Parts: sequence; C-alpha cells; structure tokens
Amino acid sequence: MALRAEAHFQVLLPSTDIVEDADSRTIRFDIRFTHPMEQGPSMDMGKPRQVGALVGGKHINLLEKLRPLKVDGKSAYTCSLDAKTPGDYVVFIEPEPYWEAAEQKMIVHYTKVVVSVLGAEKGWDAPVGMPVEIDPLVRPYGLWTGNAFRAIVRHNGKPVPGARIEVEYYNEGRRVKSPRDAFVTQVIKADPNGIFCYSMPRAGWWGFAAILPGDEKMKNPAGKLVDVELGGLMWVKTVDMQTK
Repeated sequence: MALRAEAHFQVLLPSTDIVEDADSRTIRFDIRFTHPMEQGPSMDMGKPRQVGALVGGKHINLLEKLRPLKVDGKSAYTCSLDAKTPGDYVVFIEPEPYWEAAEQKMIVHYTKVVVSVLGAEKGWDAPVGMPVEIDPLVRPYGLWTGNAFRAIVRHNGKPVPGARIEVEYYNEGRRVKSPRDAFVTQVIKADPNGIFCYSMPRAGWWGFAAILPGDEKMKNPAGKLVDVELGGLMWVKTVDMQTK
C-alpha cells in the first residue's frame, strides 16, 4: 500500500480578517498545528516562542495574551488582540520546534495572517522579518472566491527561486471530500524570482506553506542532531459573491 506524507500546517486564524466596527476591535486567534484539509489529526504544540503583530512599523508583543487549550486532546492555543488604531495588523507566530518522529526531523513553521482594521489599508505587505516568509503581492483580504493570490517567498530576506509551496483549504466541518489523496494538498513552485500564484476555488481560509530545508541541524528531544524543515506560512480568506 502506498503511503503519502501528510502536510503539516501551523494554523493562525483570526475571528475576522476585516474589522469595520469602531466599537468591536477585539480579534481572537485560533492557534494549532494540524492538517487543515483533513481537519486532523492535531499535534501537540509547545508554547510558541513569539506571538506578535506588526502595525504602522511597530511590533506588539502578544505572548501575554496567549492562553492554552485542548483540541482533540492535543495542546493548542488561543490569543486575543485589541486593535486600538486603524491599520493593517500583520499577526505572526514563531512556534516551538516540533519533533516529527515519522519523518525524523524538526519542523518550524513561521506563520502570519493580516487583519484589516477600520479601512486604513496600509501595511499589509510589510515583512515581519522572519527567517522564511511569504510576502503578499496581492492585498490579502477582501478577496472573492476565484481570485488569484500572488506572493513572493523569501529566505533571510532574499527571494527563493523555485521554492515549493504547499496549499491547503481549511476544511471546517469536513464539508469538502477529496476524491483522491493528491487533492488534499495542492503543490506549486515559485518562478525564478521566487513568485508564485494560485487561484482559490472555494470560499474560506486557505493556507500557503513555503517549505525549505533548514540551514543547520537541530537537536531532537533525545538530543540527537537531525534535519530541520523550515516553513513560511500565510493564511488568506476568500468570500463568495452574493446577489441581491
């Protein structure tokens, strides 16, 4: 029987990606490590090393807002952000490295999502400065179903030609059934300038994960030096057009 490697995704989903009400500016974030399309299995997360937001060129530390919870018996987290000023909030996480025994490697997925607050529409393309990062070339909110998402993959600030990008739909409620395993994770490659493009065929959240080998080995829980998988992830939401 052929076995396929399941794509791990660091989930960082806000309660909303667009805030228009001046009286309701508290955004809550679901933080977990799982397989989005299949909605599991969930994996135990260690406490993230960094959780923050970049807005107007300033960083906000959100570690104090982090709260643990259980998802399918596994460790996960939730976090809240009080958006006090208009702007685009680039929320990001650096997770604790995860030991994947089945693949004999450590996994570190640097992840971000953008929340638009009160229509300022400034800062959505600002890089956080993570080791691996997806920088959007399309405003990553206010997207219709079928829109194309374009972005550039960077490693230490430089474009990554031919980078491999895995794409998964956050299949909440498992409403979408995959006819074959190959449909679970879409795979695309960046062009020679590190740029990729993908058209999202269904409303909801889509995760883009640029996967790169780590520059250096890392110790696993047993103290053995092992390979490292680095990921630069970004979450983007699409919405269906409604007719009157």
